[in-house]
Amino acid sequence: MSAPTVVVHTGVSTKSTGAQVRGLGGYVGRAVTTGLLTLVIVLLAWQGLILALGVSPFIAKGPLDVFNWLFTVPAAAENRALILTNLGITLTDAFLGFVAGMVLALVLATLFTLSKGIEHALMPIALLLRSVPLVAFVPVLILITGRGPSIAVVTGAIVVLFPALVNIAFGLRSASPQVSDVIAVYGGTPFTALRKVALPSSLPSFFAAIKISIPGAITGALLAEWLATGQGLGYGIVVAVAQVKNFEVWSSVVVITIVSMVLYGVAQFAENLVLRRMGMGQSAGS
Repeated sequence: MSAPTVVVHTGVSTKSTGAQVRGLGGYVGRAVTTGLLTLVIVLLAWQGLILALGVSPFIAKGPLDVFNWLFTVPAAAENRALILTNLGITLTDAFLGFVAGMVLALVLATLFTLSKGIEHALMPIALLLRSVPLVAFVPVLILITGRGPSIAVVTGAIVVLFPALVNIAFGLRSASPQVSDVIAVYGGTPFTALRKVALPSSLPSFFAAIKISIPGAITGALLAEWLATGQGLGYGIVVAVAQVKNFEVWSSVVVITIVSMVLYGVAQFAENLVLRRMGMGQSAGS
């Protein structure tokens, strides 16, 4: 009796695993197809706008111009090395600012959910950071942090903080009050309700905060590099504009744009994968 039982369970597990793999493969294929289609549309719109506006070829560089500068001209290897070096610095700055902003937003959103008093005390500070133009605020940050890499981290964290905080706080408060009441009846603390109910239910909002914050962190890093650090793509673009190195300007903009699109797509893929495993596929689709 035991042998047939083992065979049956093994077969079901194999079919289930195979279905999951096929479903994941299908989603990856659709995501790649969508990304390539988006890229094609962007390239066509880019070239079309240059032709429609009649911008001088000396100033405006099309997709083929950028491709040749990066891959076919004699100095292509040096060009790629320059762009990739600056890109590595910018992505490092953006990543650190993104992590700092997201962690701070998650901590503050958790505190706001547990205590209205903390929210009333700290939310005006977050609103202040959001309302002050970042270009005007960066010089003050330079006086505090100096012109080292820390200014890029702080700037990125400020850009990320407010939208992530609003999204995560909204997600935490969208938890079912009935389930929270049940936990309270059985002796659970507000922290238990937060951990068992609010945090899992806030996953769609958390991933929305991630997708919003990725381009924000990159923007903050570019701005800090331009105004303060003197390195990375932000500074490289400004120097290239001043020296009329238009190929470098356009290539830098194209590369950071493509990287932003790819990172956004990775976040979208992770969102759908996690929400499917959590049984929240409809939220992912919406």
